[in-house]
Amino acid sequence: MLPYIAEFLGTMLLIILGDGVVANVTLNKSGMKGAGSIQITLAWGLAVMVPAFIFGAASGAHFNPALTIALALDGSMSWALVPGYIVAQFAGAILGAVIVYLMFADQFDATEDPGTKLGVFSTGPSIPNLPRNIFCEAVATFVLVFAIKGVPAGCPAGVSNLLVFGIIVSIGMSLGGLTGYALNPARDIGPRIAHSFLPIKGKGSSNWGYAVVPLVGPVIGAIAAVLLYGIIPWA
Repeated sequence: MLPYIAEFLGTMLLIILGDGVVANVTLNKSGMKGAGSIQITLAWGLAVMVPAFIFGAASGAHFNPALTIALALDGSMSWALVPGYIVAQFAGAILGAVIVYLMFADQFDATEDPGTKLGVFSTGPSIPNLPRNIFCEAVATFVLVFAIKGVPAGCPAGVSNLLVFGIIVSIGMSLGGLTGYALNPARDIGPRIAHSFLPIKGKGSSNWGYAVVPLVGPVIGAIAAVLLYGIIPWA
């Protein structure tokens, strides 16, 4: 039970910090409005690192269905754990997004643009092109998972968490402008679900037509990463 609780709480915290920084920087009447993409990118890296420090020993700190599926595929974890992990990750992401809305409700009310409001919750492309958007998410997630697999087995837990922070920031700064670098189906779809039912003033569409990108792209990239990593003769 502990691993599932850890994945639920860790993903919830990931979304509170990650979606929180987007709200903080983009919504009207926020004290940090206009701080820009650098703050968002650094804060998303920290949003992954903080719960990893707390829950890494309990669950492995996946917080990401694509990573969970990939690690089960290469034998790093049991398939029996996968359904519970994924349910916990999506549930935590939805609750985290609800908490962000409750905290920033006044700022949402003060913001007119529906796209800005959706952008707090979910990712979107700079240029809509579903095949290329899926490819971009797959490549970005490939880098994430391949780099995570490359963290030395004997690396202390605290150091490995710092390395993951660096990986997330690197991906965000290099590739984030293309699709918003979801890298994680729960991180996008969970908050998108919350956006669809929350009573956000003037919120507009939840853009479910784009949801295939953060759902499929990260899974493809994560699987490709573990398959390639597994056939390289490292020794």
